[in-house]
Amino acid sequence: MKLATAAQLRALDRAAIETRNIPSIDLMERAAAEVAQAALDALPGKPAKCRAAVFCGAGNNGGDGIGAARLLFLMGLKVRVFLVGDYDRLTPDAMEETARLSECGVELEAFDPEDRGQAAWARGSQVLIDAVFGVGLSREIDPESKFAAAVRLINACRGTVIAADIASGVSADTGEVLGLAVRADRTVTFSLEKIGQAVGPGALLSGAVTVHDIGIPADLVRGVTCPVQTVGADFARAALPPRKPDGHKGDFGKVLVVGGAVGYTGAPYLTASAAVRSGCGLVYLGVPDSIWEIETVRCVSAMPFPLASDWGGKLGRKALTALLEKLEGCDVLAIGPGLGRDEDTARLVREVLQKTEKPVVLDADGINALEGHIDSLDSRRGRVTILTPHDGEFSRLGTLTGDRAGTARAFAREHGCVLVLKGHRTITAAPRGNVLVNTTGNSGLAKGGSGDVLTGLIASLLAQGASPVMAAAGGAWLHGRAGDLAAEALTEYCVTPEDVIAAFPQVFSELQKT
Repeated sequence: MKLATAAQLRALDRAAIETRNIPSIDLMERAAAEVAQAALDALPGKPAKCRAAVFCGAGNNGGDGIGAARLLFLMGLKVRVFLVGDYDRLTPDAMEETARLSECGVELEAFDPEDRGQAAWARGSQVLIDAVFGVGLSREIDPESKFAAAVRLINACRGTVIAADIASGVSADTGEVLGLAVRADRTVTFSLEKIGQAVGPGALLSGAVTVHDIGIPADLVRGVTCPVQTVGADFARAALPPRKPDGHKGDFGKVLVVGGAVGYTGAPYLTASAAVRSGCGLVYLGVPDSIWEIETVRCVSAMPFPLASDWGGKLGRKALTALLEKLEGCDVLAIGPGLGRDEDTARLVREVLQKTEKPVVLDADGINALEGHIDSLDSRRGRVTILTPHDGEFSRLGTLTGDRAGTARAFAREHGCVLVLKGHRTITAAPRGNVLVNTTGNSGLAKGGSGDVLTGLIASLLAQGASPVMAAAGGAWLHGRAGDLAAEALTEYCVTPEDVIAAFPQVFSELQKT
């Protein structure tokens, strides 16, 4: 699904009004109807027994809220509408909605943070509508202002909160919180979902987001080019390489996993297991000779082999020649899980990156090896390199801002790599500037070893023929979906990385059936 910026949405509205001659008040009325319907759906009982508190700004977003208030009143709800702003700054359409509301006998009230009656009404309302700020908000809300007071009051209420277009205080372009923001249970947005509703804190504060048509011509909406999009099941399905009916193990790719150290034997095992379970034909596991026997006992389908280790049980430059020789017969290298942070190990990683032409998936301590040596990554421009850092690992390579999508895009473009920035709503950024936001996963994946599973899955898809971006973003979706299925069966508390791998068959089966 496309994710639009505030500027794109404003341009879309302007095109509909100016080039297609659609009255702006008609667009507002349709938006108001969708917000009102969402409020009705949230009521715990009959409208006549419920009441609503509607908080509106002076802009067109406020006009949507005022129009929704009128419709709810006509449907039998008891409604009070609070203007958080100056009456003389109402836009023409918001003023028209105010006049229509007044004709029904309901007046727009100036919001007063000190008015106990207003606060009591809001706290006793079954549904609250947030229409204070729209997508145009670009600066932080003054914590001492009445706008901040309105946000705090809305968040203190027990009723269901419906945000009109966007939760007030959320940046439409980044998902950052601009000082403070409304916590919506549901957001009714229009034409296209916004970037800030899918990434960062905005993804959590928006609640359930639904996109509604308010009468903007479909060809105008289709014509909006959005470099940021969400990943869904259709994308993940397309990322699955086809299986030849007469294929043999050599037809489905060969992955070399390199990792592990004394005390870190689980990470490489999980990466190799995920690669096997996701369809890779042959998986080799290169580990320090100090832990090789442990891995041989664990692995049944993957094939461990020993690499020379140093006195501390870690891989170092002594392993370089044997590693590169093994890699010659493989399609993809996944390096980093459990390697440990040692300078000799880091030098090994950097030399491998510079010497091999093979696609590389770099994770964990493989990423840490680039700290202070980003030139090793830059030297691979033109070759396939996929990095899978969490925020802590990424912070060693670059500056992570609140604009996660923008940060990931800038890094991928600057260094010519595919970046998978892990976390809530994992972001995959490609060298050409397109960004894909994952929509699956849960807190059960916030455990050591989950990232190792993702690395193996991405490497497997890549070895089987998926493009780097499809393997990375599709892999993130598959990994998250497997985590969701595991959590359904076991709860988010009890999910382990092994459980996620065990759920792969169900995920793959789902995609093949639909």
